[in-house]
Amino acid sequence: MFNYKEAFSRNIGWVTQDEQERLRNCRVAIGGLGGVGGDHAIVCARMGIGNFHISDLDDYDLANFNRQAGASMNTIGKPKAEVMENTLRSINPDAEVKNFSEGINEDNLEAFLDGVDIYIDSLDIFALDIRRKVFQRCYEKGIPCITAAPMGMGTAMLVFMPGQMSFEEYFCMQDPKPGDTDEQKQKMFEDNIMRFVIGVSPSVQQRHYLVERSSVNFLKKKVPSTCMGISLAAGVLCTNVLKLLLKRGDVIFAPHGLHFDAYRNKLVKTWRPGGNSNPLQKLMFWRLKNLLKE
Repeated sequence: MFNYKEAFSRNIGWVTQDEQERLRNCRVAIGGLGGVGGDHAIVCARMGIGNFHISDLDDYDLANFNRQAGASMNTIGKPKAEVMENTLRSINPDAEVKNFSEGINEDNLEAFLDGVDIYIDSLDIFALDIRRKVFQRCYEKGIPCITAAPMGMGTAMLVFMPGQMSFEEYFCMQDPKPGDTDEQKQKMFEDNIMRFVIGVSPSVQQRHYLVERSSVNFLKKKVPSTCMGISLAAGVLCTNVLKLLLKRGDVIFAPHGLHFDAYRNKLVKTWRPGGNSNPLQKLMFWRLKNLLKE
């Protein structure tokens, strides 16, 4: 027989009984359940968070085995959203889980964000269009947003708070102009992916130990990953989810960021006034672009 208080009793000490009950009644929205998203969801469930809006439209395959919590021979070909919904319910049978298995889109965005206390961004790195729409709507609705990306064998975190610097102000994404050719649009898309990467991790520490540069191909939507980066991202992100939900502890938010790299034994706290319009970011953009051309 499931008993909530007993199941999450070992959280007490780091949180109070009253705080645990508050977590039980919180609602988080998680966009994407693949690499970081699956780990984020599981850690949130083990924190005792009781209400979830989850979304993913992909199925598991062999290429997910190196990093994704739900990937195994038992789940190949199964929808990630379905597997993770079952996982969350198996951790907390009392949890309310709303599954947006068709993915987040303009038609269901309002329902996806309805009543949520925080949005956890774990969409695919290449899903820029819908990511921008989700962050913008969260900003309009006053919902805190957090992303912690696995960067090599480390993680870089950004938080966007209501009334503070927005996603659009920070990342400075470029939009196609009328009359742009397909080639120009593709180049802009690749450049925006680089803007996202350097925006999340301005120090780009992982570049120092990238041994196969051909493994990064934005045109083919291909980037390398490690399970260590995923696990570190979940730890950093979910710690800050807890702080935001319980309203205690300092939270670093944009234009400030944090990047811890376990491979380099290095923690960097970043500050980029103006986001990607900052001269340091413009320099890093061209350095990364040239690095990937070599």
